[in-house]
This record gives sequence, C-alpha cells and structure tokens, in this order.
Amino acid sequence: MSSSHDRAAAEEWLPVPDDANDLAPVVWPGSASRRDGRLQIGGVDAGELAARFGTPLYVLDEDEVRGRARRILAAFQQAAARHGAEARVYYAGKAFLSAAVARWVLEEGLRIDVASPGELAVASAAGADPALLGLHGNNKSARELARAVEIGVGTIIVDSVDEIVRLASVTDGASRRQPVLIRVNTGIHAETHDFLATAHEDQKFGFSLDGAREAAALLRAIPGVELVGLHCHIGSQIFGSEGFAASAERLVALHAELGGLDVLNLGGGFGIAYTRDQQPAVIEELADAIVDAVAATCARLDVPVPTLVFEPGRAIVGTAGVTLYEVGTVKPVALGDGLVRTYVSVDGGMSDNARPALYGADYSARIASRVSDAVPALVRVVGSHCESGDIVVNAEYLPADVAPGDLLAVPATGAYCFSLSSNYNYMPRPPVVAVRDAEARVIVHGETVDDLLARDAVLAQKGDS
Repeated sequence: MSSSHDRAAAEEWLPVPDDANDLAPVVWPGSASRRDGRLQIGGVDAGELAARFGTPLYVLDEDEVRGRARRILAAFQQAAARHGAEARVYYAGKAFLSAAVARWVLEEGLRIDVASPGELAVASAAGADPALLGLHGNNKSARELARAVEIGVGTIIVDSVDEIVRLASVTDGASRRQPVLIRVNTGIHAETHDFLATAHEDQKFGFSLDGAREAAALLRAIPGVELVGLHCHIGSQIFGSEGFAASAERLVALHAELGGLDVLNLGGGFGIAYTRDQQPAVIEELADAIVDAVAATCARLDVPVPTLVFEPGRAIVGTAGVTLYEVGTVKPVALGDGLVRTYVSVDGGMSDNARPALYGADYSARIASRVSDAVPALVRVVGSHCESGDIVVNAEYLPADVAPGDLLAVPATGAYCFSLSSNYNYMPRPPVVAVRDAEARVIVHGETVDDLLARDAVLAQKGDS
C-alpha cells in the first residue's frame, strides 16, 4: 500500500510537469513526436501500430539503434586514435538480440558479444562472421566451448579454472589456437544496483587479480589456446567515468605484469536515461575519459596502449525501444491526508518488463493516442499479473482524465525488456516491431495462448480429453 511518504519521495525527483503530454527528449527515440496529438515513432503512428499488431507491443526505432551504434564506435575509435591505438566495439547481445538487430550493428561496423548457446546461434544464423563474436558466460559447458572453437569464435572470455580445464580438452588437436581473454574482477564497485555491479569480489563472474595471474599461467600451458588479453566489466547503468578509469588502472597494471598481451576489454555498462531527471554522460566525453585513463597508466608503466575493446548494449538499443499498452482499469486510491494516487492498469506488466520488479527500476509514460489539457495527476502504472509487485512505472504524472481504452507508451524499453520477458500467468510474449522511414515490420513474432498450450505435453497428446 502506498503512503503519503511515497508521494513526497516521488515529488523530490518527479516535479509536477507544466505539460503532462510532453515528450522529454532524453528518454525517447529521436524520431518520437506528436502529430495531431498522437505519438509517432519512426514516422509511424502509435495508434496504427497498436491496431495492426495489438498490445502489448515492443516498438524499436531502427535508425536510433544504427545511429547510436555509429556514434559509440566513432567516439571510442577517435579517443583511441589520439593515443595511437585501435578500438573495437562489441554489441552486448544480452540487452536485446534478434537477427535484425544483429545485422544492423554488424552493418554499422560493430562486433557482437554473446553469452549463451542461444545467443551464439542467433548471431550465427543472422550471418555474423564467427571471428567477430565474443563468447561470455560463467558456466560454459564443454559442448558450448567445443562449438565455439569449431566455428571459429573470435574470442572466448574465460571465467573459471573449470572452464580452463574444459578448454584444454576441447582444443586438443584443434586446427587453430583459440584466442581467449581472462575475465578479471578488479574490485572496483560500480555505483549501481547490487545485482548490476559485476566487478566486486563476492559474485559469480571472473577471477580476482591474483587468480587471473594463476589463470594466465594455466592458459599459456595449453597448446590449443592463445591468451590475447584481459577483460573486466564493472557493472551496468553507469553514468560516470570514474569507476571505469579506476578499474582500467588496475587492469593495465596486470596487463603490463603479464606481458605479451594485445587486448584490453573494459566491458560496457554505459547508462541511459529512464526518467527526465537522469542525465547520462555524453558518450564522446566518456570515451575520452576512459581511454585517457588507460593511456596515462600505460605511459606510467612504459607499455604501449593495447587494442581497447568495449561492450555497450543498453546504450545502443535501450532508448530505441518503446512499449505500447492499452489502459484497462483506472483506480484512484486514497493515501491519507487528502492525497490520492491513481492506479492505471495496462494489458501487460512484469512479463514484458521485469526490471521494476528485479531492480526497482524507474520508467516514464505518456498517453500515446491523444493529448489532454487535464491537470497532471500522480499515477502508478501497473500490469495485469496476480502480483502486487507488478509495477510498470512506479511514479509518473499523466493527464487526470486518463481512461480505459487510452494507448499508453513507456519509453526506453529497448534493453532487457524482451530479453527478460516471461510467460508468467500464461501471458504470451509480445511481438517486436521495427519502424523506419514511416514503415513498420515484425522482427520477432509474438506468441498466442495457443502457442503456450501447444507446449503442454499432456494437451498435445492426441485424443486427450
């Protein structure tokens, strides 16, 4: 149950807007606008998208994805070039991966980071050159490693001693040496949710600094393996460069100590805005700060600046996504002291966006089907699941006349929404539609209840009653 304290806390960062119809540029794709009051994305009317494809609906602006991929690649390449070095960018497929997105980022000059056999299969089926893929994972099986070696995956990021033992087995007698990186926990804690901070010591990924030294010795003793560099990822949804710079300093020191390494992969985790008050770092400034920190440490230790690698995912695809819902129930709830919060229920929820439940993530929302001159009202957008934690947008101001049948749009849902989607309460997962140049096309088919029933082995038996 909400309280007046909840409302007061919301207002500290969420001021009452002058216009509850406006589209704050920081959270929407660059193509988002209103025409006759109706939301347009990529030149396509949101109402037409809902009518054609149904709701809930993931909408992805192709030009936004491509533009962000180009900009991030250029930023890091230019920053590295100032120090006589090369930079590569891998798209972190876990943020959202489909054949279409894989092809977009490859066409823009990026490589792809995959973290499971399924992601490896999607990237490969989309036509990615295996040499442009990096394989992550804290529990890679011998079969998964053998497949990666067989098809010629560019780099495998090694995560444990057990994995090194498996690699020794699967590379024995292979026709080529498999390039690998060691994932290192530098002990730098990103300022983010605990579950998103991935470089501290008490977690499942990677080696400690001492453990990485031992791993390097083990890997260098395996004939079928070539140790080419180090990897570190400090976390996700990070706005500043300080954590990256501090982590890089420790990683470069280990790089210099080990000698003969060509690659330093500093991971990703660059944040985006989910609400109008958030201001992510300008990517060019972030790239300069991180690369300058690496170069300064290399100069101090008298080693060349290695090839620098980065793995953004959310920063490329997050802001490109908008999820459309239809409003069902609208319920004002008295909070006490004369305060009221309006609960706006939509036809999706935690099955299509688990991040609010998992991380307490905040989002924004706007009515997409019309504009209104009604006064702004504090609302909580909730889903249709049998779960009190089924919150889509914890706190937002919408026009007070929000009503059943309105089309609601939630921006910045391109990353980790489809990827984390589920069939909780037997909800079918929505389709993903790409928009570009006033045209829309399905890039991932949605599910139906019949699809879910077809997976039930008992119901699938012929003649079952």
